[in-house]
Amino acid sequence: MPKTTVALLFGGKSSEHEISIISARSIARAIDTRYYSVIPFYIDRNGRWFCKGIAEAILDMDLADLMRSSSREQAETTLRSIAETSGQSLFDFNFPALGVDVAFNVLHGTYGEDGRVQGLLDTLGIPYTGCGVAASAVTMDKALTKLCAEDAGIATTPGITLLTPDYHTDPELIHEMIENRFGFPVFVKPASLGSSVGITKVTCREELAGALTLACSLDCKVLAEATITGKEIEVAVLGNDEPLASLPGEIQPGSDFYDFEDKYIRNSAKTFIPARLTEQLIGEVRMKAVAVYRALGCSGMSRVDFFVNEKTGSIVLNEINTIPGFTDISMYPKLFEASGIPFDTLIDRLIRFALEKSDIPRN
Repeated sequence: MPKTTVALLFGGKSSEHEISIISARSIARAIDTRYYSVIPFYIDRNGRWFCKGIAEAILDMDLADLMRSSSREQAETTLRSIAETSGQSLFDFNFPALGVDVAFNVLHGTYGEDGRVQGLLDTLGIPYTGCGVAASAVTMDKALTKLCAEDAGIATTPGITLLTPDYHTDPELIHEMIENRFGFPVFVKPASLGSSVGITKVTCREELAGALTLACSLDCKVLAEATITGKEIEVAVLGNDEPLASLPGEIQPGSDFYDFEDKYIRNSAKTFIPARLTEQLIGEVRMKAVAVYRALGCSGMSRVDFFVNEKTGSIVLNEINTIPGFTDISMYPKLFEASGIPFDTLIDRLIRFALEKSDIPRN
């Protein structure tokens, strides 16, 4: 049988560029080459597309220090240097000419996870892993996600949505509104970024300005949310019409909360799979994850994150991630491995689900 040709899309214009590279390398190493032929597509921070030789060189880089803060600038310089050695871009070739059957999209964050690339692939007639255009766009926006989840009867974190221009117009009014509504501590976050980029835990009024200024510099829409007491629980979901929820995992942050440095630099957080919950709560959180997945029109894959309070039994949605990480420390593949689906099998199923949904109208 001929092999299925997979376009592996990675890099991208978002702040999660390096994480995408590491995820792509994990996928490229795990994919079963007996059945699949991989063509890597690297997108640099300027949105230029590079294929084959240049993309392969990026995947073959020594990325051990890529996520350490002291070497981020050096890593970016190296990536730029490799990309600029070739004039090859997307306009020199196209997916059909390369015989691409399906795209494996591992572009985390904006311009990759928010429906834009999904729309391009739909236009080209190329099936792809993960959610469709509408579901990708809605889930990327944490404020819209909350509205859809609440409409489906899923509890969400109490919060308010702010527009960046409104904050710049009258910051003191916003500070007072947040303090009066929630008190402290309160979390401030950009509405449409992943990997905890730009999130700040604010413990007093004096810290609000810095947190809001940071979040507003990264997004035109910002959320201020109350602090929820409970364990941070993550559930991986896989599939199209009959989605499967993994065993839930528990994150015990190594600092005040599970931020970017805790995830990718210090690696100080502890994880527990399965989560340290009662069997009843494990069953309930898995059902809630599937309910959220369906309510938002997801397909292929997503990771659904909750706060679970064992004393009260409350399960509160935090957020949903439609292109979760595939790095060595990423929860999505680890959760399914603990649920009986190893990494290489997971990759195979994601590709099969992408091909399965290609003939069915999707959001």
